[in-house]
Formats: sequence, C-alpha cells, structure tokens
Amino acid sequence: PAPTHVLTDHGELHFEEYFVRERCQPAVRGVRLHAAGPVRPAPSLLPLIASAEAIIIAPSNPVVSVGPILAIPGVREAIAAASAPVIAISPIVGGAAIKGPAVPLMRAVGMAPTALGVAEAYADLIDGIVIDTVDAALAPAIEQLGIRPLVTDTIMRGRPEKIALARAALDLAGLSVAATPS
Repeated sequence: PAPTHVLTDHGELHFEEYFVRERCQPAVRGVRLHAAGPVRPAPSLLPLIASAEAIIIAPSNPVVSVGPILAIPGVREAIAAASAPVIAISPIVGGAAIKGPAVPLMRAVGMAPTALGVAEAYADLIDGIVIDTVDAALAPAIEQLGIRPLVTDTIMRGRPEKIALARAALDLAGLSVAATPS
C-alpha cells in the first residue's frame, strides 16, 4: 500500500476520506505521497518508457493523479531520460480545474494553479504542453521555459473533442495519426 494523504486543517486524511467523506472541504496544507517509498515500477515499465515513440501525460490532477506515478522510484527519471517526445495536456483551464480538487492541492504543494504552473511542474520532463485557448496568453511564458505550447480547445465534451485533443497531443509529439471516423 502506498496511499496519498492530504494534510488539512482537520488533520492528515487519506485522499479518499478528503475527497469523498469530507467533499474536499477542509483547507489543504500539504500532500504526502507514499508512492515514493515501498512502491517499485512493474518490471516492464521502465523498458517501455525507454522505447516509447511518445509519452503523453494526460490532463489529470498533477498532484494526486500524476504525482504518485512520478513519485515511484525511477519513473520520473526514466521519462526525463527517454528519447521520445514527452507531451503534457494541462488539466487547468483559465485557472480552474475542469473536475476535482486540483486547484487547492496544487496551491498546497506550491504549484501555481494555471497551465503555466503545470508546465513548470513538469519542466524537467516535457517537450511540449497542450493548453486551452482560454490560456493562450500563457504561451510565451511557457516558451520561455523551453517548452513548446500548443493552444487549442481542450474541453472534452464528447468523442469528437476527445479525438481532436488526442490528435493535437500526438501532432505536438511529431506523430501523424490517420483520420478515424468520429
């Protein structure tokens, strides 16, 4: 077991207690990722990362969804060392999370809750980041980090938007994808 705990005004809570029972209400002061301890990557994971054509970091909470994966010993280092392009998709649009408690969790660990904050958190890993059109003004600051931004609609209302976002990420990675029916 390697639970994620949220440090709150009500004490240290398992993430699920914070999320479900407390409905993300207590003020967050920090996050403890236990994945950095006893967890080891599956035997095939690091070789797969090394041989990937592209690595896409999904638009998930960078603290409690992506963070535990990157905290597993060797994973962050393997992604950073991979020869494949690494592309992130920002889960933050206009300073807000589309879903879930990403904003207070990001603030609690010192991340700015913006697409630029996501780029900064992954700066040692990513070559490019897909950000929403609402955040287009952040593109120059992202470029100054040495990261290629791609500005497009990132809100996935249905299958066509999901396909378009996946294509945008793969295009930014330099991979062309054959058209598929929506």
